[in-house]
Amino acid sequence: MTTFWILIASFLLVSLALIWVPHFRQQRMLRAEEAGVRKDTNLELFNERLSVLEKELQEDLLDQPEFDALKKELEISLLQDMKQGDDESLVNKLKPKSIMWPSVMSVVVIGICGYMYSTLGAYKNLDQPMTANDPHAGQTTEQIMSQRVAMMEAQAQAEPENSQIWFNLGHAYISANRYDDAIKAFDKTMELVGVHAELLGPKATALYYRSNQQMTPAVQALVDQSLALDAEDPSTLLLVGMDSFFTADYPKAIDAWQLILDSDRTDVDRGAIMNAINSAKMRMGSDGAMPNDDAHKNVKPKATAKTVTVEVSISPELQAKVASTDMLFIFARSTEGPKVPLAATKISAESLPVTITLDDSTNMGGNVKLSDADSVEVIAILSKHGSVRAQTGDIQGTLAMVKVGDTGQLILDTQVQ
Repeated sequence: MTTFWILIASFLLVSLALIWVPHFRQQRMLRAEEAGVRKDTNLELFNERLSVLEKELQEDLLDQPEFDALKKELEISLLQDMKQGDDESLVNKLKPKSIMWPSVMSVVVIGICGYMYSTLGAYKNLDQPMTANDPHAGQTTEQIMSQRVAMMEAQAQAEPENSQIWFNLGHAYISANRYDDAIKAFDKTMELVGVHAELLGPKATALYYRSNQQMTPAVQALVDQSLALDAEDPSTLLLVGMDSFFTADYPKAIDAWQLILDSDRTDVDRGAIMNAINSAKMRMGSDGAMPNDDAHKNVKPKATAKTVTVEVSISPELQAKVASTDMLFIFARSTEGPKVPLAATKISAESLPVTITLDDSTNMGGNVKLSDADSVEVIAILSKHGSVRAQTGDIQGTLAMVKVGDTGQLILDTQVQ
């Protein structure tokens, strides 16, 4: 916008200069020309009259005293003519152009600049958020994530021997819920650089999510192998802490997360981990129960920046498997840092389809709150066993990412095997 203002100002100044400079130059030239014409005319008349007097003197029509007196009168008359003001006849001949023309042109130029500023400059939009430069404007979270993954896949194909690209692509696959692809990406990275704890931890995390957040023997084997190589690997300890938190083994979760803090690692979100530890400590001091919240059911309040509204439904193929005794657990957790629930609630499965609003009033305890997050992942579990932990026969669905303040749709479409 500043550049545009400079261009408008430059255009205005140049245009006014092209209009007024020639006008004032013409005025000066006319005045100079007018003065020169008067001077030449007066001198010509003086010389003619002087020639007549000299001729009369030679012909003895005038004596010398008379000649001198008349010549002196001519000289005085010449001086008076030189000092005289404007000669009306000359003014009529050399009349300058009116000031009206440059004035009209100036008004036109200023009007054009004003129009360009008000339309092309869009000055009214200065108080509005700058969204024109946002390449993802108008796209959903899923579309943005898919676009980023596609770009990283193209980079991996262009540089197949670049281990860092494959490592980053693996994490992008996890964020996009493409767990099989994530496992392959981490395997490819290990082919290039060897087996390391910082690669086994993310692979175990992808396998953990693919197993419906179950600490299967395969996942546990990867965790054990990673911790054997590096007992303080943050990615592995985050997984251990998260799984322990979900199984209500809060001391184990705290121990795992505390190890990360004690390791003095600089590549972790220490604030988020400390909040997770505080949340686990508060859960230890409570009965561990999740809020049973009907107040936030089927309520569509005015959207705010502090809530997440989720429309939950079940796929037609699994509708017949819903029993009246089933419980629906819904919780949101941050997409960054430890996967600790920020807000959660439970309702009867008979309410489906249902609209749930999560906010700080459904907080799970601790200092970490939903209102502090930018975006969250929402998970819904239709439990037939009364447990928040998905078990065989339960039905679940996931909303990979929704911004706090927005509304999302979640479909229960997967039955745990």
